[in-house]
Order: sequence, then structure tokens, then C-alpha cells
Amino acid sequence: MRRSRIRRLACAAALALGAALLSPAVPSAAAADPYQVLVFSKTAGFRHDSIPAGISAIQQLGAADDFTVTATEDAAAFTPQNLAAYEAVVFLSTTGDVLNDSQQNALKGYVDGGGGFVGVHAAADTEYDWPEYEDLVGAWFKSHPAIQEARLTTEDHVHPATAHLDDTWTRTDEWYNYRSNPRADVHVLQSLDESSYSGGEMAGDHPITWCHEQQEGRSFYTGLGHTIESFADPDFRQLLLGGIQYAAGAVEADCSTTGDPGPDPGGDSAEAEAYTSSSGVQSAPHPAASGGATLGYIDHGDWAGYASLDTAGATAFTATVSSAGAGGTIEVRAGSATGPLLGSVEVMPTGGWDTFTEVTTTLTAAAPGAGPLFLRFTGGAGALFDVDRFTLTRAPATEDEGSSDVHLFYYPWYGTPEGPAGSWRHWQQGGHTPPASLGADLYPKLGPYDSGDISGAVDQHMEWVNRSGAGVIVYSWWGQGSYEDGLAGDVMDAAARHGIEVAWHIEPYNGRTAASVVDDIAYLEGKFGDHPAFYRDAAHGDRNAYYVFESLRIQDWSALDAVKDTAIVLAQTTDTTKVAHFGGIYTYDGIAGATAPGWKQAGDYAKANGLVWAPSVAPGYIDDRAVPGNTTPTLGRADGASYDRQWNNALDPAIGGDPTWVSVTSFNEWHEGSSIEPADSDPPPGHGYETFEGAYGKTGAAAETAYLDRTAYWTDRFEQQRR
Repeated sequence: MRRSRIRRLACAAALALGAALLSPAVPSAAAADPYQVLVFSKTAGFRHDSIPAGISAIQQLGAADDFTVTATEDAAAFTPQNLAAYEAVVFLSTTGDVLNDSQQNALKGYVDGGGGFVGVHAAADTEYDWPEYEDLVGAWFKSHPAIQEARLTTEDHVHPATAHLDDTWTRTDEWYNYRSNPRADVHVLQSLDESSYSGGEMAGDHPITWCHEQQEGRSFYTGLGHTIESFADPDFRQLLLGGIQYAAGAVEADCSTTGDPGPDPGGDSAEAEAYTSSSGVQSAPHPAASGGATLGYIDHGDWAGYASLDTAGATAFTATVSSAGAGGTIEVRAGSATGPLLGSVEVMPTGGWDTFTEVTTTLTAAAPGAGPLFLRFTGGAGALFDVDRFTLTRAPATEDEGSSDVHLFYYPWYGTPEGPAGSWRHWQQGGHTPPASLGADLYPKLGPYDSGDISGAVDQHMEWVNRSGAGVIVYSWWGQGSYEDGLAGDVMDAAARHGIEVAWHIEPYNGRTAASVVDDIAYLEGKFGDHPAFYRDAAHGDRNAYYVFESLRIQDWSALDAVKDTAIVLAQTTDTTKVAHFGGIYTYDGIAGATAPGWKQAGDYAKANGLVWAPSVAPGYIDDRAVPGNTTPTLGRADGASYDRQWNNALDPAIGGDPTWVSVTSFNEWHEGSSIEPADSDPPPGHGYETFEGAYGKTGAAAETAYLDRTAYWTDRFEQQRR
């Protein structure tokens, strides 16, 4: 429905252009076909008294501009079938968690497939536990000062929402600050002049109205519209109308992004139904699919070719799929349907043709000239599965550098009888018998590995660390001459091969004192200080970094004064009365980040006293297999919501205190269940292992790396915020 209406608009525009050549008196734009708009104003938090005025204003705009308005606060309206009737959905000052998981999926599928989204004012104060919503609306609300007059700058004089405005516009409203600056990811239409009012917190670059393309659909947001009076203002009503027209596809507008393309360039994406050659397959309409259709009617032996997608350099294949059939396998081939096999991925039944999941596999990179992409499908009898959208990921020309401000706690204390350790180390914790039974609630993708397996496990770890976007590991070190000390040089060599740097986590080894820590710092500097992987913070005098676990065990740390000019030593606490002589503060606790107790105070204290503040975030915590009988404390992962909540807390200055670094607990601490290292999606049966299944909507093999990829997402957000 949406696509056919847009085609009619294109024809109307062509007729208008032809008429314009004959007569100068023709209107500059053709009228749109009648269409429908859904206005949604459910609130689960603060409720704006301007909502009725907003609904009335949009109804009046619709009556004048030939669109019909349906107003509702019933979230049950968010189904693929119902949303298909509308050209745009308006979130009118919604607040809080207003959609459940299936309703969220319906909205995302609707917009990704060609629908329109309009967010007004508190739409940015909505769905904090749904990460994709931040991308849809553009930015989440952080705070606001009192209602007051301010001056807006018009940045786009062509878009129908702002074409009627002068260069500046002075008006009264409630001016939102946002948790991140969306400029890199959206097309900014208006910004606030922070010098014209009190309470702006976005460092002078303050977008307030913007738009962007959302896959096949369109999104528009304005922070205006808090007051009842706004909806009687002709200029604001025209801004709102232009946003609705754009989102509905009723008018053309340039909402392309001119800023930073984000952390994941280099992939080639396509709608699977956009094949250039095929055998047996057809396009199948599905409202919930990206583009409104899938590659369907797939039987064993069918194939599809994509002439515009070169396989050269492709290192991974990811696809969105659904299946109410037998399931099967996607073969990724180069040059032809029988060309070289680069990789394959299994597609399991999902329970319905409109129930989508993501599958992924690594590829053997094809050489230049290998040819275009072909997908061949195998399986049992009858219909196998549908393929929606897919992406080829290509290796970058040079390995990207990770963020030197995101640090992952790393544990090199694992051993096996076959490896350099010569016996089981740590895996047997809690009385377990490796390799099938481990003292961990999750089973590592690599199985129980040996930390001395440098070319195997450790090299793979560093490749995964690089994928996470973090640039630093914090190496768990148990004193001079310890097992971990003996492996440090080899681990640093592996880190250097992947562009990763190494800071140090000084653990509470026997006999540790403040004086011994000073001696340890001199020892590590002397032994590894010239190593290319030895971390030094350029922003803090090229000093190296030492996190001291359980620093409160020692009362007098005055000995650290001897190394304050060459090293940043961090205390593990938020009690600022216990950080004298330290150069920084961190938390480590994998549970506390969910509520961030004392973070704001610690961050403010660190900033005021020239200290590094490095709060720790974690995806979850569970240790009942390592500590038999223990059931508390735990923190469930909640399919990624716990990790997002901790990152949100860290990056919100009002909660997290504006961190210098963010430390992650942890890359691979399996016994506490806090790892972002991939967990096996098919662990040994009979032991009750958890998996990452469902994390961020991913299943199977795709879920195994979900926390690595989400770390990269948050790392990028942190870097943008710091810029």
C-alpha cells in the first residue's frame, strides 16, 4: 500500500513538471493522495497537559491537508497488519515504557519497511529499555530547564517543516537536553542558540528538530511542543505538518545524513528479493519485513544472484530470515550458483513466516575477481525459509583502532592439562569436573581453554576485543613471579598484533602492601614499559594505568605519592574519603552499575580534583555454579537490557558523573557470569548452562557475539559524547 501510493505521487510530480513547462501559473508541488495517520499518546511517566491540544491540532491539519487522523492510547494498535493501514505514526509526548516486545517489533518493521515516524517533544522520553528506539527517534531525553524564551536557528530552509521559517525564530517552550548529540546520525533542521537562554547542556551544539532515513522508511522529530499554546502557533503547526508530510512520504525532502556515518561502514546490504538472476525463488509480500517483502518460495536447490554485490574481501554474511517451513541452509557462493563456497549458515524454523530472526556466519574471503554474490539454498522437502535483508561485511583496509578510553577487565588465569598450565586451573571451581562440567553458568565458545594458548585462544580473544571497539584490556596480575606474570609478555605480543593495549589490574596477592604496589609498578614498567602494547594515556601525561582491586584492604596509601607523576593508580571505591594518594577511581562491581550508587558524587569529586573516573559496567552477574548454593546477589542479563541500563547510567552525567574512561566487568570472567566473550549457543547438555540466546533479539550463533557488538555500539556513543 505504501509503495503504490508513492508511485502515484511520482507520476503526479511528473505531470506537474510537464505542466510547469507549459504554464508559469501551476503550483510547485502536486497534491498527495488521501492517507491515514495514527497519533499515539500513551504515557507511562509524566503526562503533558498539551496532549489534547496536540491531537486537535493534528486533526485540523489533516482536515485541511487531506489526511485522516486516528488517535489512540491503546498499544494493541501496534501490529504489522494494523500499522499497514497508516502512512505515518505520530508519538505525541509519549513517556516511559509504552510498548511490549511484539509491539516494538511491529513498529520497527513498519518503519524499516517504508513507513513514517514522527516524534513530538516527550517522544524522546520513551522506551529507554528498547535500544533501537534511540536510533528511531534520534536521541533520548536527559533533562530540561524551566520553560523560557529561546532563539532557534534554522539550518534547513528547504525541508517542508522549516522552509517557512526565517534564519532565527524566537519562541517560548520547554527546551530539552539530550543524552547524546544526534547530529552525526540525523539531518538537523533546527538548533537552539544556548546563549539565548539558561540551562542548555549540549556544549553549544544543540539540535532540537531533525529528520533521517530509517532503512526504507522516514523519521522526523521535534523537541518543541511542551506547551498548550504551541499547538495554536501557526509557525509550529506548519513545522508539525511538514514533518508529518515528510514522514508519510507525501512530499519529497532531503533528510540524508551529512555527519559521521557511524561505527559500521564497509558492509554491503541488500533486500534479498532484489536479485538480478534466480532459479525457483519469488518475491513474497510481508508487511513486517524490511521493504515490505522477502525472498520467498524457496525450495531445495533454488538460488538467487546479485550482480551488483562483489564477493571480494567479504568476511561475514548476516541475514534476517523467517520460516514456518522445514528450514535449511544458505550457501554463500562466488561467481555462480555452483561457484566457490565461501561459507554457509543454518536456518532453523522460527514458528511463522512473519517471525524473523538473524543468522550470521564468517566467510572465507574471496579474492578480487572471484565474481558477484550468489546464494544457494538447500534443505528438505517443501518450502524451506524466507530471506529478508542481508549484509556482507568486508575486512577494512587497515584494522581500526579501538577506543583507548574503554577498558575490558581480562583474566589470564585459566589452564588445562594439555596446555602450558599442565592442569585444570579455575575451570574446576566449585567442585566441577571439566571439560563438560565447569564452575560457570555460561559455557565459553572456545570451550575450557588454556590462557597460555597464545596462538589459539589468546589471539582469538584479541580479535574479539578489537570487534568490541575497546582499545585496552586490564590484565589481571597476581604479583611478581605469579602464573599470570609469566604469561604477560606473550599476551601483550598477541594484543599488539591486534592493536590492543594493556593496563594492569593489581590483585590482592599474599603480602600486598602500598609499598609493594609501588615496587610492582616499577617492576612492570621496567619489564614491559617499552612494549608496543603497554598502555599509556596521552591525555594524562602518557602515564600508564594500574587498577587496584579491593584497595580498601589497605588503609595507608601514601607510598603512591612516589609514582603519581608516572602512573595513574585507581582505587576501587566510590567513597571519596578513601582515595587519598590515588590518581583515579573505579567500581568493578558487576551489579552496582544497574543503580549507580555514588557514581555522580565520585565523578564530580574526580573532576574537581584532577582524578580519572572510570565506572565499571557489566552485562550481568551470576556465580551459583562457581559458588554452589549461592543464589544472591545476581543480576540477570534481561536479553541485554541490564548492560544497556549500566551503560546509560555511566554516560548520563546526571547519574554517572561524566566518566574519563569506562571499564567493563568483564571480557572473560566466567565464574561470575559477567563476560562479554562469546558464550556457546549449544553447550554440553545436562549441566544447565545459560546462553546469550535472545540478547538484543539475536538467536543461535548470532547471539554468541551480541555483547561484543553491543559494546562496540556503546563505545561509539561514548566517543561521540566525549567529542
